[in-house]
Amino acid sequence: MHRRLTLTLALALSACAVGPDPVAPELEAPGEFVQQEAGGAEPEAEFWRRFGDTQLSRLVDQALEANHDLRIALARYDRARALLRQSRFDQVPTITARGEAVDGRVSGQQRGLAEFPGVSRDAESYEARIDASWELDFFGRVRRSVAAERAEAEASAADLAVAQVTVVSELAATYFELRGAQERLRVARANAENQRDSLELVRVRLEHGRGTEFDTARARAQLESTLARIPALEAETAVAMHRIAVLTGRDTAAVVAELSQPQELPTVTQPISAGAPGDLLRRRPDVAAAERRLTAATARIGVATADLFPRFTLGGLIGTQAVDTADLFEGSSEQRLVMLGIDWSFLDVGRVRARIAAADADASADLARYEQTVLRAIEETENALVRYARSRAERNHRAEAAQAGAQAAGLARRRFEGGIVDFLEVLDAERSQLEAEDELAQSRTRSATSLVALYRSLAGGWPDRTPGGA
Repeated sequence: MHRRLTLTLALALSACAVGPDPVAPELEAPGEFVQQEAGGAEPEAEFWRRFGDTQLSRLVDQALEANHDLRIALARYDRARALLRQSRFDQVPTITARGEAVDGRVSGQQRGLAEFPGVSRDAESYEARIDASWELDFFGRVRRSVAAERAEAEASAADLAVAQVTVVSELAATYFELRGAQERLRVARANAENQRDSLELVRVRLEHGRGTEFDTARARAQLESTLARIPALEAETAVAMHRIAVLTGRDTAAVVAELSQPQELPTVTQPISAGAPGDLLRRRPDVAAAERRLTAATARIGVATADLFPRFTLGGLIGTQAVDTADLFEGSSEQRLVMLGIDWSFLDVGRVRARIAAADADASADLARYEQTVLRAIEETENALVRYARSRAERNHRAEAAQAGAQAAGLARRRFEGGIVDFLEVLDAERSQLEAEDELAQSRTRSATSLVALYRSLAGGWPDRTPGGA
Protein backbone atom coordinates (compact mmCIF):
# COMPACT_ATOMS: atom_id res chain seq x y z
CA MET A 1 0.00 0.00 0.00
CA HIS A 2 2.76 2.45 0.95
CA ARG A 3 4.69 1.66 -2.27
CA ARG A 4 1.57 2.21 -4.38
CA LEU A 5 0.84 5.53 -2.62
CA THR A 6 4.44 6.69 -3.13
CA LEU A 7 4.34 5.74 -6.81
CA THR A 8 1.00 7.52 -7.30
CA LEU A 9 2.30 10.72 -5.70
CA ALA A 10 5.51 10.62 -7.75
CA LEU A 11 3.59 10.25 -10.99
CA ALA A 12 1.20 13.01 -10.03
CA LEU A 13 3.94 15.43 -9.05
CA SER A 14 5.82 14.80 -12.28
CA ALA A 15 2.83 15.87 -14.34
CA CYS A 16 3.37 18.75 -16.71
CA ALA A 17 2.92 22.18 -15.20
CA VAL A 18 0.16 24.29 -16.68
CA GLY A 19 0.91 27.54 -18.47
CA PRO A 20 3.50 28.32 -21.15
CA ASP A 21 7.08 27.12 -20.78
CA PRO A 22 9.61 29.97 -20.82
CA VAL A 23 11.47 30.11 -24.13
CA ALA A 24 14.46 32.41 -24.60
CA PRO A 25 13.65 34.83 -27.44
CA GLU A 26 15.89 34.70 -30.46
CA LEU A 27 18.49 37.44 -30.75
CA GLU A 28 17.83 39.22 -34.02
CA ALA A 29 21.14 41.01 -34.52
CA PRO A 30 22.90 42.21 -37.68
CA GLY A 31 25.94 40.32 -38.91
CA GLU A 32 28.30 43.22 -38.14
CA PHE A 33 28.28 46.81 -36.97
CA VAL A 34 27.99 49.49 -39.62
CA GLN A 35 30.59 51.70 -37.94
CA GLN A 36 33.10 48.93 -37.16
CA GLU A 37 36.74 49.68 -37.99
CA ALA A 38 39.03 46.96 -39.24
CA GLY A 39 41.91 45.69 -37.12
CA GLY A 40 40.66 46.87 -33.75
CA ALA A 41 41.89 45.48 -30.42
CA GLU A 42 39.70 43.21 -28.34
CA PRO A 43 37.90 45.03 -25.49
CA GLU A 44 39.10 44.37 -21.97
CA ALA A 45 36.87 43.82 -18.96
CA GLU A 46 38.86 46.12 -16.67
CA PHE A 47 39.27 48.69 -19.44
CA TRP A 48 40.43 51.51 -17.17
CA ARG A 49 43.80 49.81 -16.67
CA ARG A 50 44.42 50.20 -20.40
CA PHE A 51 45.00 53.93 -19.87
CA GLY A 52 47.98 53.29 -17.60
CA ASP A 53 46.78 55.81 -15.02
CA THR A 54 47.41 54.43 -11.51
CA GLN A 55 45.31 57.14 -9.90
CA LEU A 56 42.29 56.23 -12.05
CA SER A 57 42.76 52.53 -11.24
CA ARG A 58 42.88 53.34 -7.54
CA LEU A 59 39.66 55.38 -7.77
CA VAL A 60 37.87 52.58 -9.60
CA ASP A 61 38.91 50.08 -6.92
CA GLN A 62 37.54 52.41 -4.27
CA ALA A 63 34.26 52.84 -6.16
CA LEU A 64 33.78 49.08 -6.54
CA GLU A 65 34.23 48.73 -2.79
CA ALA A 66 32.27 51.69 -1.44
CA ASN A 67 29.92 53.14 -4.07
CA HIS A 68 26.44 53.47 -2.61
CA ASP A 69 24.60 52.61 -5.83
CA LEU A 70 26.51 49.33 -5.94
CA ARG A 71 25.70 48.64 -2.30
CA ILE A 72 22.01 49.20 -3.06
CA ALA A 73 22.17 46.91 -6.09
CA LEU A 74 23.95 44.26 -4.01
CA ALA A 75 21.29 44.48 -1.31
CA ARG A 76 18.57 44.00 -3.94
CA TYR A 77 20.42 40.96 -5.27
CA ASP A 78 20.70 39.51 -1.76
CA ARG A 79 16.96 40.10 -1.29
CA ALA A 80 16.16 38.31 -4.55
CA ARG A 81 18.30 35.34 -3.51
CA ALA A 82 16.53 35.22 -0.13
CA LEU A 83 13.11 35.19 -1.84
CA LEU A 84 14.31 32.36 -4.08
CA ARG A 85 15.36 30.32 -1.04
CA GLN A 86 11.99 31.02 0.53
CA SER A 87 10.08 29.86 -2.57
CA ARG A 88 12.04 26.61 -2.67
CA PHE A 89 10.75 25.68 0.80
CA ASP A 90 7.25 25.50 -0.72
CA GLN A 91 8.39 22.36 -2.55
CA VAL A 92 8.84 20.42 0.69
CA PRO A 93 6.50 19.80 3.63
CA THR A 94 6.10 22.58 6.18
CA ILE A 95 6.70 21.18 9.67
CA THR A 96 5.88 23.05 12.89
CA ALA A 97 6.00 22.07 16.53
CA ARG A 98 3.70 23.27 19.27
CA GLY A 99 3.47 22.86 23.03
CA GLU A 100 0.74 24.09 25.35
CA ALA A 101 0.04 24.02 29.09
CA VAL A 102 -3.32 25.31 30.39
CA ASP A 103 -4.32 25.88 34.00
CA GLY A 104 -7.80 27.41 34.22
CA ARG A 105 -10.83 27.93 36.42
CA VAL A 106 -14.40 28.32 35.19
CA SER A 107 -17.05 30.46 36.87
CA GLY A 108 -19.07 28.81 39.58
CA GLN A 109 -22.14 30.55 38.19
CA GLN A 110 -21.77 28.84 34.84
CA ARG A 111 -24.90 26.93 34.01
CA GLY A 112 -24.78 23.34 35.16
CA LEU A 113 -21.90 23.54 37.64
CA ALA A 114 -24.08 24.81 40.47
CA GLU A 115 -26.23 21.66 40.20
CA PHE A 116 -23.25 19.40 40.94
CA PRO A 117 -21.70 20.37 44.24
CA GLY A 118 -18.18 19.09 44.72
CA VAL A 119 -17.27 19.22 41.04
CA SER A 120 -13.95 21.01 40.66
CA ARG A 121 -13.97 24.29 38.81
CA ASP A 122 -10.23 23.97 38.12
CA ALA A 123 -8.90 22.24 35.01
CA GLU A 124 -5.44 21.48 33.67
CA SER A 125 -4.46 20.44 30.17
CA TYR A 126 -1.08 19.67 28.56
CA GLU A 127 -0.38 19.16 24.88
CA ALA A 128 2.63 18.62 22.59
CA ARG A 129 2.29 18.11 18.84
CA ILE A 130 4.06 18.24 15.50
CA ASP A 131 2.09 19.44 12.45
CA ALA A 132 3.02 18.93 8.81
CA SER A 133 1.44 20.23 5.61
CA TRP A 134 2.47 19.84 1.99
CA GLU A 135 0.95 21.20 -1.17
CA LEU A 136 0.89 18.46 -3.79
CA ASP A 137 2.06 20.39 -6.81
CA PHE A 138 0.00 18.51 -9.41
CA PHE A 139 -0.36 21.49 -11.74
CA GLY A 140 2.99 23.18 -11.26
CA ARG A 141 1.96 26.26 -9.30
CA VAL A 142 4.86 25.90 -6.87
CA ARG A 143 7.36 24.96 -9.58
CA ARG A 144 6.37 27.97 -11.66
CA SER A 145 6.73 30.21 -8.60
CA VAL A 146 10.23 28.89 -7.96
CA ALA A 147 11.14 29.36 -11.63
CA ALA A 148 9.89 32.96 -11.49
CA GLU A 149 11.91 33.74 -8.35
CA ARG A 150 15.00 32.08 -9.84
CA ALA A 151 14.71 34.24 -12.95
CA GLU A 152 14.23 37.36 -10.81
CA ALA A 153 17.38 36.51 -8.82
CA GLU A 154 19.33 36.10 -12.05
CA ALA A 155 17.94 39.42 -13.29
CA SER A 156 19.07 41.08 -10.05
CA ALA A 157 22.55 39.66 -10.58
CA ALA A 158 22.55 41.21 -14.06
CA ASP A 159 21.29 44.49 -12.57
CA LEU A 160 24.29 44.48 -10.24
CA ALA A 161 26.56 44.03 -13.26
CA VAL A 162 24.77 46.92 -15.02
CA ALA A 163 25.38 49.09 -11.97
CA GLN A 164 29.07 48.16 -12.00
CA VAL A 165 29.40 49.07 -15.68
CA THR A 166 27.55 52.35 -15.11
CA VAL A 167 29.51 53.42 -12.04
CA VAL A 168 32.92 52.55 -13.46
CA SER A 169 32.25 54.24 -16.80
CA GLU A 170 30.82 57.38 -15.15
CA LEU A 171 33.81 57.55 -12.84
CA ALA A 172 36.29 57.18 -15.72
CA ALA A 173 34.45 59.77 -17.84
CA THR A 174 34.30 62.24 -14.93
CA TYR A 175 37.99 61.69 -14.21
CA PHE A 176 38.89 62.50 -17.82
CA GLU A 177 36.61 65.54 -17.78
CA LEU A 178 38.46 66.70 -14.67
CA ARG A 179 41.86 66.26 -16.32
CA GLY A 180 40.56 67.97 -19.46
CA ALA A 181 39.29 70.94 -17.45
CA GLN A 182 42.62 71.17 -15.65
CA GLU A 183 44.39 71.18 -19.02
CA ARG A 184 42.09 73.94 -20.29
CA LEU A 185 42.80 75.85 -17.10
CA ARG A 186 46.55 75.51 -17.71
CA VAL A 187 46.11 76.73 -21.29
CA ALA A 188 44.09 79.75 -20.15
CA ARG A 189 46.62 80.69 -17.49
CA ALA A 190 49.58 80.24 -19.87
CA ASN A 191 47.92 82.38 -22.51
CA ALA A 192 47.05 84.99 -19.90
CA GLU A 193 50.74 85.21 -19.00
CA ASN A 194 51.65 85.69 -22.66
CA GLN A 195 48.99 88.36 -23.00
CA ARG A 196 50.30 90.15 -19.89
CA ASP A 197 53.68 90.26 -21.56
CA SER A 198 52.05 91.69 -24.70
CA LEU A 199 50.19 94.29 -22.64
CA GLU A 200 53.40 95.28 -20.88
CA LEU A 201 55.15 95.50 -24.26
CA VAL A 202 52.60 97.92 -25.74
CA ARG A 203 52.53 99.91 -22.50
CA VAL A 204 56.31 100.40 -22.66
CA ARG A 205 56.07 101.32 -26.33
CA LEU A 206 53.35 103.84 -25.47
CA GLU A 207 55.56 105.38 -22.77
CA HIS A 208 58.32 105.78 -25.36
CA GLY A 209 55.98 107.28 -27.90
CA ARG A 210 55.98 104.29 -30.22
CA GLY A 211 52.57 102.82 -29.30
CA THR A 212 48.97 103.92 -29.16
CA GLU A 213 46.21 103.98 -26.54
CA PHE A 214 44.16 101.83 -28.93
CA ASP A 215 46.75 99.03 -28.85
CA THR A 216 46.93 99.21 -25.07
CA ALA A 217 43.15 99.08 -24.67
CA ARG A 218 42.87 96.14 -27.08
CA ALA A 219 45.62 94.25 -25.26
CA ARG A 220 43.96 94.85 -21.89
CA ALA A 221 40.57 93.74 -23.24
CA GLN A 222 42.00 90.49 -24.61
CA LEU A 223 43.79 89.75 -21.32
CA GLU A 224 40.62 90.30 -19.30
CA SER A 225 38.67 88.13 -21.71
CA THR A 226 41.17 85.31 -21.17
CA LEU A 227 41.16 85.79 -17.39
CA ALA A 228 37.36 85.55 -17.46
CA ARG A 229 37.63 81.94 -18.64
CA ILE A 230 39.50 80.87 -15.51
CA PRO A 231 36.75 81.06 -12.82
CA ALA A 232 34.36 78.90 -14.87
CA LEU A 233 37.09 76.32 -15.48
CA GLU A 234 38.00 76.32 -11.78
CA ALA A 235 34.35 75.65 -10.97
CA GLU A 236 34.26 72.86 -13.55
CA THR A 237 37.25 71.13 -11.95
CA ALA A 238 35.71 71.44 -8.48
CA VAL A 239 32.38 70.00 -9.65
CA ALA A 240 34.15 67.03 -11.25
CA MET A 241 36.07 66.30 -8.04
CA HIS A 242 32.88 66.51 -5.99
CA ARG A 243 31.23 63.99 -8.30
CA ILE A 244 34.21 61.64 -8.02
CA ALA A 245 33.90 61.84 -4.23
CA VAL A 246 30.28 60.63 -4.45
CA LEU A 247 31.13 57.86 -6.93
CA THR A 248 33.94 56.54 -4.72
CA GLY A 249 32.00 56.95 -1.48
CA ARG A 250 34.72 59.13 0.04
CA ASP A 251 35.04 62.44 1.86
CA THR A 252 35.04 65.37 -0.56
CA ALA A 253 38.01 67.14 1.09
CA ALA A 254 40.19 64.03 0.75
CA VAL A 255 39.34 63.64 -2.95
CA VAL A 256 39.99 67.32 -3.68
CA ALA A 257 43.37 67.10 -1.95
CA GLU A 258 44.24 64.01 -3.99
CA LEU A 259 43.12 65.24 -7.42
CA SER A 260 43.95 68.95 -7.30
CA GLN A 261 47.36 68.36 -8.83
CA PRO A 262 46.87 68.29 -12.65
CA GLN A 263 47.93 65.27 -14.65
CA GLU A 264 48.25 64.64 -18.37
CA LEU A 265 45.21 63.28 -20.15
CA PRO A 266 45.91 59.67 -21.18
CA THR A 267 45.80 58.89 -24.89
CA VAL A 268 44.72 55.61 -26.50
CA THR A 269 44.87 55.77 -30.27
CA GLN A 270 44.27 52.14 -31.24
CA PRO A 271 40.77 51.35 -32.58
CA ILE A 272 38.64 48.93 -30.54
CA SER A 273 36.86 45.93 -32.06
CA ALA A 274 33.23 45.61 -31.06
CA GLY A 275 33.09 42.04 -32.32
CA ALA A 276 29.90 40.47 -33.64
CA PRO A 277 26.61 42.09 -32.54
CA GLY A 278 25.27 38.71 -31.40
CA ASP A 279 28.26 38.23 -29.08
CA LEU A 280 27.78 41.74 -27.72
CA LEU A 281 24.12 41.11 -26.90
CA ARG A 282 24.95 37.90 -25.07
CA ARG A 283 27.60 39.77 -23.07
CA ARG A 284 25.60 42.84 -22.07
CA PRO A 285 24.06 42.57 -18.60
CA ASP A 286 21.08 44.82 -19.39
CA VAL A 287 20.02 42.43 -22.17
CA ALA A 288 20.46 39.49 -19.79
CA ALA A 289 18.35 41.22 -17.12
CA ALA A 290 15.55 41.93 -19.61
CA GLU A 291 15.58 38.31 -20.82
CA ARG A 292 15.40 36.90 -17.28
CA ARG A 293 12.51 39.20 -16.38
CA LEU A 294 10.67 37.97 -19.45
CA THR A 295 11.25 34.41 -18.21
CA ALA A 296 9.90 35.35 -14.77
CA ALA A 297 6.80 36.96 -16.28
CA THR A 298 6.15 33.87 -18.42
CA ALA A 299 6.44 31.62 -15.36
CA ARG A 300 3.91 33.75 -13.49
CA ILE A 301 1.36 33.03 -16.21
CA GLY A 302 1.63 29.39 -15.12
CA VAL A 303 1.21 30.39 -11.47
CA ALA A 304 -2.01 32.21 -12.31
CA THR A 305 -3.24 29.43 -14.63
CA ALA A 306 -2.81 26.81 -11.89
CA ASP A 307 -5.61 28.50 -9.94
CA LEU A 308 -8.06 27.15 -12.56
CA PHE A 309 -7.37 23.68 -11.16
CA PRO A 310 -7.88 22.22 -7.68
CA ARG A 311 -5.11 22.64 -5.14
CA PHE A 312 -4.40 19.50 -3.09
CA THR A 313 -2.82 19.70 0.35
CA LEU A 314 -1.63 16.74 2.38
CA GLY A 315 -1.54 17.41 6.12
CA GLY A 316 -1.12 15.61 9.38
CA LEU A 317 -0.18 15.80 12.99
CA ILE A 318 1.22 13.59 15.69
CA GLY A 319 1.19 14.52 19.35
CA THR A 320 -0.01 13.85 22.84
CA GLN A 321 -2.56 15.46 25.16
CA ALA A 322 -3.27 14.86 28.83
CA VAL A 323 -4.65 16.52 31.94
CA ASP A 324 -1.57 15.60 33.93
CA THR A 325 2.06 15.91 32.94
CA ALA A 326 2.75 12.38 34.15
CA ASP A 327 0.30 11.03 31.55
CA LEU A 328 1.49 13.27 28.71
CA PHE A 329 3.52 10.60 26.93
CA GLU A 330 1.36 7.60 27.77
CA GLY A 331 -0.10 5.56 24.92
CA SER A 332 -3.61 6.61 25.82
CA SER A 333 -2.67 10.29 25.33
CA GLU A 334 -1.49 9.83 21.76
CA GLN A 335 -2.97 12.00 18.96
CA ARG A 336 -2.55 11.58 15.24
CA LEU A 337 -4.28 12.83 12.13
CA VAL A 338 -3.79 12.51 8.37
CA MET A 339 -5.89 14.58 5.99
CA LEU A 340 -6.13 15.46 2.33
CA GLY A 341 -7.47 18.91 1.57
CA ILE A 342 -8.85 20.16 -1.74
CA ASP A 343 -9.16 23.84 -2.54
CA TRP A 344 -10.70 24.75 -5.86
CA SER A 345 -11.66 28.22 -7.01
CA PHE A 346 -13.88 27.01 -9.86
CA LEU A 347 -16.69 29.23 -8.63
CA ASP A 348 -14.34 32.25 -8.77
CA VAL A 349 -13.11 31.59 -12.29
CA GLY A 350 -13.73 35.17 -13.39
CA ARG A 351 -11.13 36.53 -10.99
CA VAL A 352 -8.72 33.74 -11.89
CA ARG A 353 -8.98 34.45 -15.60
CA ALA A 354 -8.50 38.16 -14.90
CA ARG A 355 -5.24 37.35 -13.08
CA ILE A 356 -4.16 35.18 -16.01
CA ALA A 357 -4.89 38.02 -18.43
CA ALA A 358 -2.90 40.44 -16.26
CA ALA A 359 0.06 38.03 -16.11
CA ASP A 360 -0.11 37.56 -19.88
CA ALA A 361 -0.09 41.35 -20.36
CA ASP A 362 2.95 41.64 -18.08
CA ALA A 363 4.76 39.04 -20.20
CA SER A 364 3.89 40.94 -23.39
CA ALA A 365 5.27 44.13 -21.88
CA ASP A 366 8.47 42.36 -20.80
CA LEU A 367 8.87 40.93 -24.30
CA ALA A 368 8.59 44.42 -25.78
CA ARG A 369 11.01 45.72 -23.15
CA TYR A 370 13.50 42.98 -24.04
CA GLU A 371 13.28 43.76 -27.77
CA GLN A 372 13.70 47.46 -27.03
CA THR A 373 16.77 46.73 -24.88
CA VAL A 374 18.34 44.79 -27.75
CA LEU A 375 17.71 47.65 -30.19
CA ARG A 376 19.11 50.21 -27.78
CA ALA A 377 22.21 48.10 -27.21
CA ILE A 378 22.90 48.03 -30.96
CA GLU A 379 22.19 51.77 -31.23
CA GLU A 380 24.43 52.64 -28.29
CA THR A 381 27.31 50.62 -29.68
CA GLU A 382 26.97 52.03 -33.20
CA ASN A 383 26.92 55.57 -31.77
CA ALA A 384 29.92 54.89 -29.55
CA LEU A 385 31.91 53.43 -32.44
CA VAL A 386 31.32 56.38 -34.74
CA ARG A 387 31.92 58.99 -32.02
CA TYR A 388 35.18 57.42 -30.95
CA ALA A 389 36.45 57.09 -34.55
CA ARG A 390 35.52 60.68 -35.38
CA SER A 391 36.90 62.03 -32.11
CA ARG A 392 40.32 60.56 -32.92
CA ALA A 393 40.27 62.23 -36.34
CA GLU A 394 39.19 65.52 -34.77
CA ARG A 395 41.93 65.31 -32.14
CA ASN A 396 44.61 64.94 -34.83
CA HIS A 397 43.37 68.03 -36.67
CA ARG A 398 43.11 70.01 -33.42
CA ALA A 399 46.69 69.10 -32.55
CA GLU A 400 47.89 70.39 -35.92
CA ALA A 401 45.85 73.57 -35.47
CA ALA A 402 47.25 74.20 -31.97
CA GLN A 403 50.80 73.74 -33.18
CA ALA A 404 50.24 76.09 -36.11
CA GLY A 405 48.53 78.63 -33.83
CA ALA A 406 51.46 78.73 -31.43
CA GLN A 407 53.86 79.13 -34.34
CA ALA A 408 51.76 81.94 -35.82
CA ALA A 409 51.58 83.78 -32.49
CA GLY A 410 55.35 83.63 -32.11
CA LEU A 411 55.90 84.90 -35.65
CA ALA A 412 53.39 87.73 -35.19
CA ARG A 413 55.13 88.88 -32.01
CA ARG A 414 58.55 88.94 -33.67
CA ARG A 415 57.15 90.71 -36.74
CA PHE A 416 55.53 93.31 -34.49
CA GLU A 417 58.74 93.86 -32.54
CA GLY A 418 60.51 94.27 -35.89
CA GLY A 419 57.96 96.88 -36.96
CA ILE A 420 56.68 94.81 -39.90
CA VAL A 421 53.05 94.48 -38.72
CA ASP A 422 50.81 96.38 -36.33
CA PHE A 423 49.73 95.08 -32.92
CA LEU A 424 46.30 94.04 -34.16
CA GLU A 425 47.88 91.03 -35.90
CA VAL A 426 49.57 90.01 -32.64
CA LEU A 427 46.24 90.15 -30.80
CA ASP A 428 44.53 88.14 -33.52
CA ALA A 429 47.28 85.51 -33.51
CA GLU A 430 47.23 85.20 -29.71
CA ARG A 431 43.44 84.86 -29.71
CA SER A 432 43.67 82.14 -32.36
CA GLN A 433 46.38 80.37 -30.34
CA LEU A 434 44.21 80.36 -27.21
CA GLU A 435 41.18 79.04 -29.09
CA ALA A 436 43.19 76.31 -30.84
CA GLU A 437 44.85 75.10 -27.63
CA ASP A 438 41.57 75.20 -25.70
CA GLU A 439 39.77 73.28 -28.44
CA LEU A 440 42.59 70.72 -28.50
CA ALA A 441 42.14 70.11 -24.76
CA GLN A 442 38.39 69.72 -25.27
CA SER A 443 38.95 67.39 -28.20
CA ARG A 444 41.30 65.20 -26.21
CA THR A 445 38.72 65.04 -23.43
CA ARG A 446 35.99 64.04 -25.88
CA SER A 447 38.26 61.38 -27.34
CA ALA A 448 38.91 59.87 -23.90
CA THR A 449 35.27 60.01 -22.80
CA SER A 450 34.06 58.60 -26.12
CA LEU A 451 36.39 55.64 -25.61
CA VAL A 452 34.88 55.15 -22.15
CA ALA A 453 31.40 55.24 -23.73
CA LEU A 454 32.51 52.61 -26.24
CA TYR A 455 33.77 50.32 -23.49
CA ARG A 456 30.51 50.86 -21.62
CA SER A 457 28.46 49.87 -24.67
CA LEU A 458 30.62 46.75 -25.02
CA ALA A 459 29.89 45.88 -21.35
CA GLY A 460 33.42 46.71 -20.35
CA GLY A 461 34.03 47.16 -16.64
CA TRP A 462 31.99 44.09 -15.70
CA PRO A 463 34.43 42.49 -13.24
CA ASP A 464 33.39 39.57 -11.10
CA ARG A 465 33.47 41.72 -7.99
CA THR A 466 30.92 43.12 -5.57
CA PRO A 467 31.12 45.88 -2.93
CA GLY A 468 32.69 44.81 0.32
CA GLY A 469 34.34 41.81 -1.33
CA ALA A 470 31.06 39.80 -1.23
